[in-house]
Amino acid sequence: MVSATKRPSPEALLRQAKREARGRLKIFLGAAPGVGKTYAMLSEGAALRRDGQDVVVAVVETHGRAETEALLDGMEVVPRREVAYRGHQLTEMDIDAVLRRAPTLALVDEYAHTNIDGSRHPKRWQDVEELLNAGIDVYTTLNVQHVESLNDVVASFTRVRVRETVPDSVFEGAEIKLVDLPPDELIDRLRDGKVYVPHEASRALGHFFSKANLSALREMAFRRAALSVDRQMLHDLDASGEAGTFAAGERILVAISEQPGSDMLVRTAKRLADGLNAPWTAVHIETGRSAAFDDDARRRIAASLALAATLGATIATVPAESVIAGLRGQIEVMRATQLIIGRSQRSWWFELRHGSVVEALIHDAGDLAIHVIPSPRESPATRRGLDWTRGWGRPSSYAVGLGLIALMTGAARLAEPWIGTGAVDLLYLVPVIVAATLYGLRPGLFASLVAALAFNFFFLEPRHTFTIADPQSVLTMLILTGVAAVVSNLAGRLRTRARIGVRSAQENASLAAFAQMLARASDRETTAAVTCEEVARLLGVRSIILAEQGGLLQPLVARPVDAAISPIDQAAAEWAWTSGEPAGRGTNTLVASDWQFHPLKTGLGVLAILGIASEDGRDPISPDRAALLATLVGQAALAHERLHLEDEMRSLSVLEERDRLRAALLSSIGHDLRTPLTGVTAAIEALASEHPGASALPLARAEVSRLRRFLDNLVELVRLDSGGLSLDVAPVDLTDAVAAVVHDLKDLLRGHHVDFQVPAGLPLVRVDERLLHHILLNLLANAIQHGGSAGPIAIVGRRTPDAVALTVRDHGGGLEPGSEGTIFDTFEQGKGGDRHGGSGLGLAIVKGFADALGISVSASNHPDGGAAFTLTFPSALIATVSDAE
Repeated sequence: MVSATKRPSPEALLRQAKREARGRLKIFLGAAPGVGKTYAMLSEGAALRRDGQDVVVAVVETHGRAETEALLDGMEVVPRREVAYRGHQLTEMDIDAVLRRAPTLALVDEYAHTNIDGSRHPKRWQDVEELLNAGIDVYTTLNVQHVESLNDVVASFTRVRVRETVPDSVFEGAEIKLVDLPPDELIDRLRDGKVYVPHEASRALGHFFSKANLSALREMAFRRAALSVDRQMLHDLDASGEAGTFAAGERILVAISEQPGSDMLVRTAKRLADGLNAPWTAVHIETGRSAAFDDDARRRIAASLALAATLGATIATVPAESVIAGLRGQIEVMRATQLIIGRSQRSWWFELRHGSVVEALIHDAGDLAIHVIPSPRESPATRRGLDWTRGWGRPSSYAVGLGLIALMTGAARLAEPWIGTGAVDLLYLVPVIVAATLYGLRPGLFASLVAALAFNFFFLEPRHTFTIADPQSVLTMLILTGVAAVVSNLAGRLRTRARIGVRSAQENASLAAFAQMLARASDRETTAAVTCEEVARLLGVRSIILAEQGGLLQPLVARPVDAAISPIDQAAAEWAWTSGEPAGRGTNTLVASDWQFHPLKTGLGVLAILGIASEDGRDPISPDRAALLATLVGQAALAHERLHLEDEMRSLSVLEERDRLRAALLSSIGHDLRTPLTGVTAAIEALASEHPGASALPLARAEVSRLRRFLDNLVELVRLDSGGLSLDVAPVDLTDAVAAVVHDLKDLLRGHHVDFQVPAGLPLVRVDERLLHHILLNLLANAIQHGGSAGPIAIVGRRTPDAVALTVRDHGGGLEPGSEGTIFDTFEQGKGGDRHGGSGLGLAIVKGFADALGISVSASNHPDGGAAFTLTFPSALIATVSDAE
């Protein structure tokens, strides 16, 4: 079926050149968390580093697994970037630092991770794309449930909808390494606490990590890896020009015709594709006969292609000179391994004239497996109508051919005295060629027959009869008829090719112009207007763009401007918005709608909805225009994505400028107030030496101390925002750390009882002692200020199975319900209860320093009254014996 020699595909060569200009991507693919993807990635990265390659760790999540953390020893780790998010300081991969470092290989964990708001890209896979474009190789990790196309399948049996996904396009050109672990072994790891902490592991085993779920996910990972390998092989074959099927994976092609029963072919192909887990394509070959199809035939083609698209197939309409040539070309392009085709119950006369497509394909099948499905038998009346009336063209074309023959006959009679009878037959070729060129094959054949009869009647002896007396004239008559038939056949084919070529050129030019107009659009309204106008013009339909405004999906632009949608249409549009799938007329969802809606969907989600409708209420898109519509939808979606990203970049620039100005102001205030504060402190001490018994001195000293802490908080806040923190991590005894803070605040603690419950046997924690002191200082000062005199201030330390917790609790009025998360925001002051007053900086400093140290901090109301602030030191921060030594 495939030719022995094949030119390298220009697209494949271009794709290969682009890939060589980028870094290489390697994805460590696993079935579920805990199979060892991060461990495998770090092991391979460490081995390459030992071999002399420049390898850095851009971001890795060890989740407290000791064996994974051990692999980081000796590896260069790029410090993470701190991002302010709702008053909290969180960390993300510092893509700019990695780009400045420019390593040969960067290790980036959790490929599907969603970045914090305010990051350059919303998704980590987009960060990886930027690294690859900079020529940096990237190793990354991914679970199979995060693949966009598998999201619904995973949710159907795990009952868990994964929100963080990556588009399937990221696998293009990527090397896939499958990290496998049998379900039983993974379950054992869970029970041993090597994946989650014990109480979380028990819950996971009863839900997501059941053996049945893990087995299904494992099979999906195997198949997705095999699919990527197969596609990569096809790209390499296209680039090399090597011919052949190379069935490392199955690829299914189903041929859609105008005959009844094509929907049955589509369902057969779907079942076969599901059984083989193979990609499949539904194709309709458009030939010269397609122009003569009636409405029923066109409707059957459109319905079959729409059904195939709904079932997950790639659809295509391919123009070709003949069905056989088009199918052979498509088989060669996609290197199909299996073909599904219907065998119609054609008349012997039809097969005599057109040949049998099935027989021709089977004759040259080669390694191609062909599944022939009998089509439903048509009634004799319908079959006769199809065979004898379809494709003959308009009567006017035959009348024009007859007129041309008459004109040529008159001209030949006038020219006969000068050119002789022997040259007259050549003149008759002119109207035959003209008729075939203008109207196609059948009018040309009709003209050739009439030309032969006219030549016989008017120019061969005996004239004005259809009798031929001279044997030589018989030969001349036969040659004229044969030549005329061949010429009309060739002219008809040339016309068909020209028509197909002109239409393809027009569509390509229209798409290029459409892309240029979208590129010039600078706002959503202009982009929507351009999309509506071009879709309406190219497809001859009404069009409308709907977008989310004020939380509702509303029309943005319509062409014509008075086009409106009904409540049923609105329901179809909203379904397309939420599901990301087409809906409305001509689809399988909400078909009562007069409009057909297509989501403008990208990696950022659905950004808008394009609706189309025909003027006569029929299906808005014909099968031969489906591919054009898909291209228009794709270009419009990319244009909306560009505008969305530009808006995010402008917002980010404004935020960065605001943060810069805020940092400059806070830094100026913090430093400029230190000098007068020093003078005030010196004056107070001078007064104390002259009047040691003055009653105002304790209050003055307390307020100066409070003001100094406020200025220190300002300076530390600026350091947090600017990323100027430098950590000196060492084992710290929490008992000593708390005692030091109590000593420093002894003046403020006069009149307060401190309930000290920090056991001396608590393990040491690995933190920066100076920052921890500052954290505890602010927490205790907060408890003194807001706890009132209702009871003691409790400082409680305790050991949990996987952490060390330290709680500072007061006995005041507690936190306002719902403020537990926002109380750590910068300049946030609690409302009501005991949280009023203060600068709003202390707890923000606590949160920022805690995040920098890897400590979790939380606020809550204690069941017995008062507010409780808890520092949780995870197992990764608990010092071992060797650390202490």
